[in-house]
Amino acid sequence: MTNEKNYQALLENVFIGGADQVKEAHTNEDLDVIIDLRAETDNVEDNLPRIHMPIVDDAAKQNESVKAAIEYVVQAQKEGKKVYFHCSGGRNRTGTVAVGTLLHMGKANTVEEAEKLAISIRPVINVKPELKEVLQNIYEKN
Repeated sequence: MTNEKNYQALLENVFIGGADQVKEAHTNEDLDVIIDLRAETDNVEDNLPRIHMPIVDDAAKQNESVKAAIEYVVQAQKEGKKVYFHCSGGRNRTGTVAVGTLLHMGKANTVEEAEKLAISIRPVINVKPELKEVLQNIYEKN
């Protein structure tokens, strides 16, 4: 039996993965908050500390929803909370918030640099072009 986890630590007390790894991460890390980034979430009743912060497909609202999720993660981490965030598979929306969190925390200077770092931590990350553009709008304005 391997000791390998199916989710990763993005930063100290900040974990990322997919929806299927929520219970594993909560059991292993004693999470304070679980952020579900899916717009199409199921009502889950498992008494875990979940909040729903969907990243919506509506382009007009993507900047707001992405920024709100990133700021929530950063604030919770600064408060010493153990945070896990996920979408369905932990690739696109999770990757977007991971890249933004790394930028917000000063771990990278550009979206491209932050994306490479995020992928080195969780190789399945694949941020779609429209969400990459949202990150550039938020963090690379001149």
